[in-house]
Amino acid sequence: MGEEQRITAPEPVMLVLGDDALAHRLAAELAGVYRREVVLVAPGPDPGGDAPGIRYVEGGAPDERTLVRAGLRGAEALALLYEDDEVNMRAAFLARRLAPGVRLVLRMYNRNLGRRMADLLDRAGERSATAEPGPGAAPPDAATVVLSDADTAAPALAATAVAGTRKVVQADGLLLRAAERMPEGPGALAEPGLATLALLSSTSADPAGADGSDRSGGLAPRLLPDDAEVRAAAGRGAVVLEAIGREPVPPRRRDSRGASPRELLSPRLRWALAGVAAGVTALTVAAILATDEHPLHAAYLTLLDLFAIGDPAVGEETARQVLQLLAGLLGLALLPLLIAGALEALGAYRSAAALRRPPRGLDDHVVLLGLGRIGTRVLVRLRDLGVPVVCVEEDPEARGIPYARRLRVPVVLGDVTQEGVLEAAKVHRARALLALTSSDTTNLEAVLAARTPAPELLVALRLYDDDFATTVYRTLRAAHPDALTRSRSVSTLSAPAFAAAMMGRQILGAIPVERRVLLFAAVEVAGRPHLEGRTVAEAFRPGSWRVLALDTSTSTGAGADDEPPALLWELHPGYVLRPGDRVVVAATRSGLPELLAGPATPASVPPQGSGRPG
Repeated sequence: MGEEQRITAPEPVMLVLGDDALAHRLAAELAGVYRREVVLVAPGPDPGGDAPGIRYVEGGAPDERTLVRAGLRGAEALALLYEDDEVNMRAAFLARRLAPGVRLVLRMYNRNLGRRMADLLDRAGERSATAEPGPGAAPPDAATVVLSDADTAAPALAATAVAGTRKVVQADGLLLRAAERMPEGPGALAEPGLATLALLSSTSADPAGADGSDRSGGLAPRLLPDDAEVRAAAGRGAVVLEAIGREPVPPRRRDSRGASPRELLSPRLRWALAGVAAGVTALTVAAILATDEHPLHAAYLTLLDLFAIGDPAVGEETARQVLQLLAGLLGLALLPLLIAGALEALGAYRSAAALRRPPRGLDDHVVLLGLGRIGTRVLVRLRDLGVPVVCVEEDPEARGIPYARRLRVPVVLGDVTQEGVLEAAKVHRARALLALTSSDTTNLEAVLAARTPAPELLVALRLYDDDFATTVYRTLRAAHPDALTRSRSVSTLSAPAFAAAMMGRQILGAIPVERRVLLFAAVEVAGRPHLEGRTVAEAFRPGSWRVLALDTSTSTGAGADDEPPALLWELHPGYVLRPGDRVVVAATRSGLPELLAGPATPASVPPQGSGRPG
């Protein structure tokens, strides 16, 4: 494509700008699932030629020339997906000035800054549309959405590493909790829960299962099966819905910076100081009884004698002289205790500022490789779940090092491919290994090295290339048939949420089902031909979407006015969905666009606080 060639299209296009796999994955999602014309702007030559519906433009920094050449002024939405938050912010300000009506989707790691950026850009778009009405004016639904691929993928990656961990979706005050369940035997069914969301490729006889992708054929996981499929799936594992409701307000967490008072002094030293304090008290009481002094004056004299700064008790009563000698002896014992306390406190503060080493005897922990953007979010997630973690990071200045120090998480600094690094992280006694570095080769090498001392170790590795992931899975499965191996792609987990935001919609969350993704959204029934006027049973399309709950805060005649909004998940199959209803649905990537086709737009659950995603 020539340097000055401009792209024109008969209808508004979707612009995607980025410098990593997420940009390519999002472009494929928009073109393949939503059937939209996409312009992908990325550095370097086209990696594989123009895919159907995608026009590739080679571009570096997202400056004004690049944006205009890609067709910004005629675009419906613009996604800025560079890894650097500052690059995305600069491009967003420029895009809002050039095209106030374009819908902006920003990828930002800093959540607090992202929320403020969204508010600022929305206000700027409204002012520009008012001041300069015309072809470029902002339509009423033009908005800025800020998303984080790290926040989207972290819960799924953490759940993958910990067998039995529940999958949780939290967004806009909504909480959904699902879990993987295995049947007790080959002929048994998995416990159903509230609803069966998916049937897994893994079985009671083969826990590892297939590779879990769409390429697994008949062994691929089945999303949103009907009752007949569930009854026929004896022996297969399942993902079931455990609970759905309003998200509780989390308690304020106490900052864990520095050392606590109990960590400053050892128990033995604390007992010694307590003994000195008891001795001072006893001498004070004895002085009161022997000299008839006022209690405060007696305590004052005792302390003076203790620190050897009082006048000698020459010519005074024998009892006073004896008490002074005893206080002096007690003061001699206090001096080394004060020195020891100062040294211990200094050591405790230095330890609090330094990275912890894995303690002796540590076992049943998760070894986390890589403390970049994704690894840091996964670390925080694992700590919230109460899972012991040991991190391995080569760069001492990595983004997650301060978080590990503040959370007092053990860290091994070193190249994971070097001998002895994994052993220092005690991988042979770990429950799972999470390889989340940015290099596929490093992740694979670490998994192969870890499987040598621990052949049955549960491993989950981050891989960018789907074909490579499938090959790796099959090879590891053949070499270690009894071990659990999972591969995850951050861009695959994150792309559906970004694509929905590009279409002016909001996905509440996504959970991985092996290597497929199940989406959750809150949808207005009005104007949806697949929902409006149908019963809950009729609105269920196996393999595409399923109504999970009814939001009674907006439903006609639902609840008393003095009752807080609630989600009704025990919907009768014969309940007829009305235009005033809002429902929570689970859907596949291909099913959601079909369900949402129509004049209405999905609405999120009424937010508690800031409702803008971060």
